[in-house]
Formats: sequence, structure tokens, C-alpha cells
Amino acid sequence: MNTSTAEPIKNWVLGLTGGIGSGKSAVSAMFEQHNIMVVDADIIARQVVAPNSEGLAAISEHFGAQVLNPDGSLNRAELREVIFADTTEKAWLNNLLHPLIREKILTDLHSANSAYVMLVAPLLFENGLEQYCNRTLVIDVPVEIQLKRTIARDSISEQQARSIIAAQMSREDKLNRADDVIDNNRSLAQVAIAIQQLHEQYLALAAKK
Repeated sequence: MNTSTAEPIKNWVLGLTGGIGSGKSAVSAMFEQHNIMVVDADIIARQVVAPNSEGLAAISEHFGAQVLNPDGSLNRAELREVIFADTTEKAWLNNLLHPLIREKILTDLHSANSAYVMLVAPLLFENGLEQYCNRTLVIDVPVEIQLKRTIARDSISEQQARSIIAAQMSREDKLNRADDVIDNNRSLAQVAIAIQQLHEQYLALAAKK
């Protein structure tokens, strides 16, 4: 846990992460059923490049109309092609988007009005977002389960799935850095019980802030 923040957040923040296919969305939805507001970094990453956004305007000015769809939205496949071929362009894009994403995350964490707020981020530790969290929770499943779920969900090959997992922080490192862990390789009923117990702990911790 890292409670030192670059700027203080009035709300008590729980950071939730896990590898691809671990079930972060399903778990965060269960917390939402307890009336906990969720700030999802993946959703924010899409919002900052939505039509008429500052991010999309900067991208289209830099890369040109080739990265736009006919309706003016971002052509993600085309943009991936461009940055995959040029590390300098990838760095430019990251330098543009990461501050925009972080600013929106912080705004949403500040404005949440539930008993505590959850920040869901696949790269919570990699991008240093745990500094904004009072506690961190990792959703854990064996790598073989990650592979099975990812292949089925995204209709990709096992090789592609393994490459994605290999590019992420290792399961061991995530577990070592987590304050709490949910084993998501079991029934939904068992997971729901674990979430209920953790939720009660977080309510107590948040009430002390």
C-alpha cells in the first residue's frame, strides 16, 4: 500500500487490478452492487479520445486524417499500425494520453460520492496509479485460466494470448504488491462471499479517513 499521493484525494480509494482474463469487470460489478462507485481506467482511456475531445483533436493534427474513421471517430486499428512501426510515435502518443487519462481519473476519484471509490486499472502498478490508492486488491487466477478465458472472450490464438500475458506484470509480482487478493478461480457464490467480507473491511477503513 502507498498512501502518499501527488495530490490529496478526499475519498478513500481501493485500487483493483489483475491480469487479462482474471475477471476484473465481474468483480468490480459486484462491488457496484454494494453501491460503490467504480472509476475504470480503460473506459477513461476511450473517453479521452472520443469525438470532439482534446485528445482526438491532438491525435488527428499530429497523425493526419488517416487515423480517423469516416464518422470522425478514432480508427484504433490504423493508429496501432502507425505506432507499432515507430517507437518515437508511440512515445508521443503516450506522452499525450497518459496525463489526460490521469487527470480524468483523479477528477472522478475526487468527485465520487459513495462510501469509498474503486479504481479499476489493468496497469495499476505499472503506471504508478497505486499512489492514489489507500489499499490495493488483486484478482487472481492461474495463468492457464487466463489463457482459456482470454482466447474465448477475444477470439484470439493461444500464442497471442500468451504474448499479452507475458507483456504484463507477472502474477507473482502483482500478488507480492497487493494488500488483498481475491481468488477468482471458484464459483461466483464463493467470490461474492469474499467480496462481502472485504467490502465490510473497506467500509470500516474508509470511515476512519
